[in-house]
Amino acid sequence: MKYVIKSDRPAKPAFDAERDLNPQQRAVVEAEPGMLLVLAGAGTGKTRTLTYRVARLVARGVRPDRLLLCTFTNRAAREMVARVEALLGLDMARCWAGTFHHVGNRLLRRHADVVGLGADFGILDSEDARSILAAVIAELGLKALSARRFPEPKLLHALIGLAQGTGTPLPDLVAARATQLVPQLPAILDVCTRYAERKRALNVVDFDDLLVHWHTLLDSPVGDEITGSFDHVLCDEYQDVSALQASLCDRMAARCGSLTCVGDDAQSIYSFRGADFESIAGFRERHRDARVLELTVNYRSTPEILELSNRSIARNSRGYPKELRAIKHGGMRPAVIPLRDVYQQAEFVAQRLLELHHEQNLPLSKFAVLYRNHSHSLELQVELTRRQIPYAVRSGVRFFEQAHIKDVVAYLRAHDNPRDALAWVRLLKQWPGVGSSSAEAFATALAAVPAREQLPSALQQLAASARGRAAEALGRLATLFEILARPEQASPGEAIRRVVEAHYAEYAERSFTNADVRKEDLEHLAAYAERYGGSQEFLAELALFEGLAAESVLGAEAPDDRVILSTIHQAKGLEWPIVFALWLVEGRFPTAQSLRIAAELEEERRLFYVACTRAADELYLCFPTIEHGRDGPATLLRPSRFLTEIDRAPAVFDRWQISEEPAEPGA
Repeated sequence: MKYVIKSDRPAKPAFDAERDLNPQQRAVVEAEPGMLLVLAGAGTGKTRTLTYRVARLVARGVRPDRLLLCTFTNRAAREMVARVEALLGLDMARCWAGTFHHVGNRLLRRHADVVGLGADFGILDSEDARSILAAVIAELGLKALSARRFPEPKLLHALIGLAQGTGTPLPDLVAARATQLVPQLPAILDVCTRYAERKRALNVVDFDDLLVHWHTLLDSPVGDEITGSFDHVLCDEYQDVSALQASLCDRMAARCGSLTCVGDDAQSIYSFRGADFESIAGFRERHRDARVLELTVNYRSTPEILELSNRSIARNSRGYPKELRAIKHGGMRPAVIPLRDVYQQAEFVAQRLLELHHEQNLPLSKFAVLYRNHSHSLELQVELTRRQIPYAVRSGVRFFEQAHIKDVVAYLRAHDNPRDALAWVRLLKQWPGVGSSSAEAFATALAAVPAREQLPSALQQLAASARGRAAEALGRLATLFEILARPEQASPGEAIRRVVEAHYAEYAERSFTNADVRKEDLEHLAAYAERYGGSQEFLAELALFEGLAAESVLGAEAPDDRVILSTIHQAKGLEWPIVFALWLVEGRFPTAQSLRIAAELEEERRLFYVACTRAADELYLCFPTIEHGRDGPATLLRPSRFLTEIDRAPAVFDRWQISEEPAEPGA
């Protein structure tokens, strides 16, 4: 007799590496634990491969909470973990997966006292960090110095972060990257010292501190406890790690001896952000017994596009030689297109993409125009607008950086960490009768409140001593914070709704012309916040968004059908059937500065390689031949060396000859 048990547990999906992976991918997935560098070329399925390696480790008995998976976006981590769950039918919630900063935040919450922080520390975004620096600069009387001599807070904050990420002493970094500031180094160092002291007093850290403090923890008495908590360390997008992040990977894997780093040295293009090419290029020098495996089977591009890309990147002397091989059938050869000037370049791109749009019935979103700098797209934007071709530029203010979002989040920050005086100042200045000076004074008093439960009474006391509209504002704030303290308001989503209902809707209506749109944004924010168990978790995630440069501004899918305009840096990791690259001229791409420094020229060539490998089916490489001077004669432009150096037999591109004819009347 056959007896069937009815179970509500999901059926365990098939986990079949033999069926789902090619031989190169299987070799990575099945490699024994150890030091492993996976050189994953563009379009070779690295995410699938890394996902299957994680799944195989878990299937062989590794507990999810003993896996550390570092990625460059939390979205990538969530997607990989979800795919592992789908493969195995297991709950992977305990896996330590996320960005370096996300992991650093989790570890610091456990061991904050070791580095002199309270467990309820706040995380500054860039704007708040710059506000502290500006205050310190003003206190030291440095603001009186000319802006040419002393750095603005934004620049200083960037230099501090770059010094920490690269492991370069700040004086050395200033000497290398901002020589005009060398005379001000003593004052800069004084500001940095006071900046650190101020953060400590406020019980806050900035984005870069999360990694610095994590590294400090590894040298502390809890270091062995932390490293002993993991059996395997894995890192995605390894070509983009900073020296500090590479060190964290090495240190975290030192005890378990299992480190898997997946990346492509040919796509290392973010040195200006602190990415350290030597971390991937010198991996075998640091780990003598490391295995190096390749993923070179490309599922994205045609053989013709890969032939051009392979020939170009082979010109670089530093890196791991490899050649991508196409799965797809052949297509058209890439086209190199000399054009009269930038205006004809814009006309060509607009006309050609419209032709392809109609001939191949392709949505406009399947076209991308890439360039070295945003300024290279100016004429094209004018031409697309003139022809009424919709387009989207991959830049702008992110959702979480908008003023109304930050205004409301300030209430949650102040409630969660009363010592966060910056949050108090931001929210207090929204109220009638509270100016900048009084906001600072009230914030100082509220930041001294020892516990959030005492905030309503502290606000009432301030209201009693204040006058006019300020007294009324503080009284209403006391009521609001009393509501926020109730158990039913523990959800960050509900807290946001209460703030909007009690005050911010009114404030928006008298402050913004598009108040309805902003209130709708805040409802979306509240719905998003419902995903988190508490405000601390939500605020930590929100702050971490600030530093995630690999996150797409447009999101996974553009809401409208638009041509995508993007710098090559912002396009990395994406792909389109048809790609146009602009301004392939010596001195522009590659840049004039890179022509003098071999390492920078090689990075420029990697950038060209990234641009070419974004294309799946058709690639158009464009350059103007004449630049019209503002007051003088036109200048003859030379094509980029990235084109001339690959112009040999057998040909890897077709050169198009462009001619003009009058447009038909009414066209």
